[in-house]
Amino acid sequence: MSVEVHPLSNNPTRAWKELSATQKVIKITVPVLPKSLSNDKIRIVCMSDTHSLTPHIKFNIPNGDIFIHAGDFTRCGAEEEVIEFNNWIGKLPHKYKIVIAGNHELSFDRTFTHPLSPNILKTIPTLGLPRNNITEAVTTTNIKDKLTNCTYLQDEGVQICGLKIYGTPWQPEFHRWAFNLPRGEECLKKWNMIPEGTDILVTHTPPIGHGDLCCTGVRAGCVELLSTVQRRVKPKYHVFGHIHEGYGVSTDGNVIYVNASSCNINYLPINPPIAFDVSVPGINKR
Repeated sequence: MSVEVHPLSNNPTRAWKELSATQKVIKITVPVLPKSLSNDKIRIVCMSDTHSLTPHIKFNIPNGDIFIHAGDFTRCGAEEEVIEFNNWIGKLPHKYKIVIAGNHELSFDRTFTHPLSPNILKTIPTLGLPRNNITEAVTTTNIKDKLTNCTYLQDEGVQICGLKIYGTPWQPEFHRWAFNLPRGEECLKKWNMIPEGTDILVTHTPPIGHGDLCCTGVRAGCVELLSTVQRRVKPKYHVFGHIHEGYGVSTDGNVIYVNASSCNINYLPINPPIAFDVSVPGINKR
């Protein structure tokens, strides 16, 4: 089923007021899972928005089969930040590790790096960092090669343990960050790349209505992403981050939406990982 641009796409708060009349949003309390892993289920452990603060994480990261990080694992994508994250994720016990970029991974977005324009540097947010840190980040080449301890997905999918997982970093534009696109048609072009039959969709941005409510009362999610998820792709799970205060799990009755932001609104990494078990027909891990 094709998806069209919503007439209120550029005003997601107003769009949600209209859409919410026919939408279900059911908050889910994540159950405490047994420590032991089941042989006939796949355990997924999700995090997002750690912002180079993994050394300050106090909570335990549960074991599982697949670890997913939904972007913003650095502050600006500097090489040393990426290497530090790669070392950290390499120590996790999960057999499979999936990572996408977010708006803070400037060095992963070719808009900034190929070719580097002096005018672009003037428009990049400082993120509270010295300008030379950001300049170093966007001039680093082959940054993806530094992620040796995980599978990095950028508009592509992978099949693991019978599950089809697709990852994409894009989000509606906000201040000239990485992987920003105008709302509406440009975002929809990226969502149209998501294949039907995807079991777990990993994006950095939330869809509208699920985990996207900012502390200001503004909705930041993407209207076309929700339409794509509900009407065409229909994944079992949609994992994302980006809006820290949207942390938590919800469902529309069909898809389970997971905002796995580790940092809260004050950039403190206090939100624990969100884990869930998935039954896959014919899977026995023994």
